[in-house]
Amino acid sequence: MGLAVDPGNADLKKQASEMEEIMRQDKVANFISKASEQSQNGDFGECLKTIDRGLALDGGNKQLTALKAKIQPKFDASEKRRLQGLSKPEKDKEVGDKLYKDANFEGAIAAYGKCLDALKDKSSDLAIKALSNRAACFKQLSNFDGTIEDCTAVLETEPDNVKSLVRRAQALEAVERYKSALQDVKYVLSMPAANVGQANWQLCNQMQHRLTRVVQQLKNTNM
Repeated sequence: MGLAVDPGNADLKKQASEMEEIMRQDKVANFISKASEQSQNGDFGECLKTIDRGLALDGGNKQLTALKAKIQPKFDASEKRRLQGLSKPEKDKEVGDKLYKDANFEGAIAAYGKCLDALKDKSSDLAIKALSNRAACFKQLSNFDGTIEDCTAVLETEPDNVKSLVRRAQALEAVERYKSALQDVKYVLSMPAANVGQANWQLCNQMQHRLTRVVQQLKNTNM
């Protein structure tokens, strides 16, 4: 004898499905409104990002598709003008950024290197960004010595750079320099929470517990 289907459950599922659809439509409508506002303000780059988020929920949305067709040429033209006004080192960094997004980490490292070679002031904002991004590339390739070196260069100018502290701590742990990694992690955790961010704080807290155990175990072994 088959099991009877509880009509109440079926109704609840239908209601839940209808509610999800309503919420999806509301989100899409919000994206359309936000994208239209960004378009009017001339913020074409952010407008395209908003459109793409909306299309991810509703790929066939006519309003979003039409707005993207209108905005994309404007963004491309403004981006072309912006790039033409950049210096050679700035252009090299832009190339590096694009290669990084494409997961071409070796190519990105080369581009960031060209940028840095052309800069006399290694403490400039552009140099710091290139060093930080190159460190991220080195980390992706498990070149931890390169990661440590570039993060250290950043920290010489910006000692409270959370991203570089966390990245260097991870690289130091990878090369078994546990005490140094623990020092970086503790320093991050001593900083104001608002400056660190929840994700970094949780990561560093986990690392602190792990590294503390490892350092203690090594100490006991050497006794």
